[in-house]
Amino acid sequence: MTSAEGTRAANLPARRRADLTAFIQQRGQATIAELAKEFAVSVDTVRRDLDHLAARGLVARTHGGAVPGGELATADSPMTDRLNERREAKEAIGTAAARLVRDNETLLVNGGTTVLSAVAALGGHRGLTIVTNNLRVPGMVPVQALRDLFVLGGGCRTTALVTIGPIRFPDTAGVSADTALIAVGGVSASGLSVSNIPEAQMIQEMMDSASRVVVLADSAKFERRALALICPLSRVDVLVSERPPGDELAHALERAGVTLAGPYLPEDG
Repeated sequence: MTSAEGTRAANLPARRRADLTAFIQQRGQATIAELAKEFAVSVDTVRRDLDHLAARGLVARTHGGAVPGGELATADSPMTDRLNERREAKEAIGTAAARLVRDNETLLVNGGTTVLSAVAALGGHRGLTIVTNNLRVPGMVPVQALRDLFVLGGGCRTTALVTIGPIRFPDTAGVSADTALIAVGGVSASGLSVSNIPEAQMIQEMMDSASRVVVLADSAKFERRALALICPLSRVDVLVSERPPGDELAHALERAGVTLAGPYLPEDG
């Protein structure tokens, strides 16, 4: 955008906000500073525009910027932002999920922040083998809970701090696990989804390698469809959340044979 174009956009708030929304959707995410420079307006103007758009569901605010809004989630917000989002809900989910794990199990743990709360709550367990593509897991899992810890190689998504690659060890046919602890971007009647296609494929491999699939999702993920479909609900054994799903999703989960667990249930399902 030229300076003259930016000046015209600055004088037309409705047009500027439409262009700003399109810019964020195209980029997947944007900071306030980037938007102020791109549209030749002040950071205060950008903040007001983002507040206006967020109130209408066109974008979702993050710390220092925004990502696309709406039902279709197309991008991850930075890991540092997501660590602090809905922290209490994630901790409650993590505690409930950790209670589903048995000593001496082999766990597959994917990326995302919700699974980190589960990993951190494993301190009362012993003899666990954890295989993960989540680069934050080694620093969060209680050492006393571990027998072995393996980090899967592959390309690195720096915004999410995960590796993306085949679920295999060198010179072996693959990984066989007792339980897969899986965080996702969306849970709807259509199934599970995330914003990244290679990540969806990797999660599929994790699920195929595990005897039991435990999905961790806070209620903000309910009725949400991200870009890449992972699998139908029938592939899930247990869904752990801090609140029960709404009627439509609850019925879909029941039809799929998914067990519900979480702090809202007396015995976690």
